[in-house]
This record gives sequence, structure tokens and C-alpha cells, in this order.
Amino acid sequence: MSSASGHRNPSRSVSSSTVIADNAAGYHDLKIDGYLTIKGFPTGVPIKSSPFTVGGHRWRICFFPNGDRAITVGPFSLSPEASPFLFLDEVVARPRWWFSVPPSDLHRHLADLLQSEKGADVVFQVGRETFPAHRCMLAARSPVFSAEFFGAMKESRTAAEVVQVNDMEAPVFKALLCFLYTDSLPEMRKEDEDVMGQHLLVAADRYDMERLKLMCEGKLCEYIDVGTAATILTLAEQHCCHGLKKACFHFLSDPEKLRAVMTSDGFKHLSRSCPSIKNDLMTMLAP
Repeated sequence: MSSASGHRNPSRSVSSSTVIADNAAGYHDLKIDGYLTIKGFPTGVPIKSSPFTVGGHRWRICFFPNGDRAITVGPFSLSPEASPFLFLDEVVARPRWWFSVPPSDLHRHLADLLQSEKGADVVFQVGRETFPAHRCMLAARSPVFSAEFFGAMKESRTAAEVVQVNDMEAPVFKALLCFLYTDSLPEMRKEDEDVMGQHLLVAADRYDMERLKLMCEGKLCEYIDVGTAATILTLAEQHCCHGLKKACFHFLSDPEKLRAVMTSDGFKHLSRSCPSIKNDLMTMLAP
């Protein structure tokens, strides 16, 4: 009969240890010129950065354009050059990403708002035509509209307000609204640009819209000739368009062109409306 004392359990030895790891942080910017040209790289083929040091170890950023089966951070992988026992989170890498951002289409949405008439709270009566619009939009774009709709003495209204617009043709006001909402002018026929430009310049000055006014000045400079110079010069003088006025005087500095302009109907209107300009032109003809 065997003795139980011959089957004693062996004693167990218990021990422990502690590893204190220092944290090291840093970053390395990797810039890739011509990013779109590297999309054809095979899977697993990296682009490597220059070596850099963090926490006493040398590192590289390996960028895999088409992925890798190794441990990755997005398409990036961090690999130590010195020690195989480093952890991935010892380095903080900040890769720069490139995105194709489409151009702003705010103007298209605002054009749709004007076209749909949703939420319109003011109606303009121009001749026989009406144009619904939004007071906040107009006030944001024109100091004159801002004072008209939200001046200190204006009362708040809930119903749509009707505003009569005199001394302006309906197509001109429609083009003005288009600019107010989209910051651009509607397409128009080439033969209508000079006349529309003159009317829009007057409207821009009326509603204190400096950008539109300068755009009209620039466009009208292209249409200065013997038949239009006097009319455009009158417009420039009446609405303080210094650049347009200078362009007209440059055109009229040619004595032959000036003599031809002085026989036009536009020069008669210029003489009546702006006598000082007439005297300046006459002086230009003096020897």
C-alpha cells in the first residue's frame, strides 16, 4: 500500500517585474509632389521618407499608394530602422491628405432661389412686369436697398411689400437682380452689350453697387468709337466714372476722331449736359 506522503505538490515561486516606458512624440511632414501620378504603384510598393529620429530611434514613413498587408495607418506604415521592438504608437505621424474640392456653386443655388421665388418677401413693379425677391439678400448686397428695407424708420412687415421702380426698363432690372444674387451678369447678345452696359452702369450707381459699376465701365471701354464716344463720355461725367472718362479722352486725343465725334448727335447732348467737358474738348483742338 503506497503512502500518500510520497506525492507532495511542488512549491510555487511567484515573481513580478515592471517596465517603465518613456513616451516620445514627434512628427515628420511628408510632401508628395505629383500625387496623382503615383496611383499606379503596385500593391505593397512603398514610397519612403527621409529618415528621422524620435525617442532616440531612427524612423521612416512608408507610404503605400495602393495599400499593404502590413500594419498600416491608412495607407501609411511606420517602420523602425534600428530596433525591432519599438511600438507603432511611439511616433505621432501627421500625413497630409489631398482632396479634389469642387468649385463653389453658391451662385447656382442663389440663382435657383431667385428663379423659384421661394420665401420672397418683396415684389418690384417695373413697367408692366413684376419681380419677386428677398429683402435680406438685396440689403446685404446694396446699401441703398438696406436703407430702404431696414432703415431706422422702417416698420417690420410680414406681407410681401410692393416697390415701384421708375426710370428703368424691365430687362435692365432683371439683369440687376441676377447680379445681386449671383455676382455675375446674365448672358446677352453681343450687339446688346454696349446699350445694356450703359443702363446697368446707371442702375449700379443708383443702388451704390461699386463692383457692378466698375464691371460696366470696363465693358464700355471696349465700345468707345466715333459713334458712341460722346454718349459714353457724358455717362462717365454724370456718374463719376473716372476710369471710363479717361478712356474716352484717350480716344478723343486723336484730332481726326475728335472732329468726327463733334458732328454727332451725342456731342450735342454732351454740350447741353456737360458744358465743361465740351470746353475741354474744344481746347484739345486748339493749336
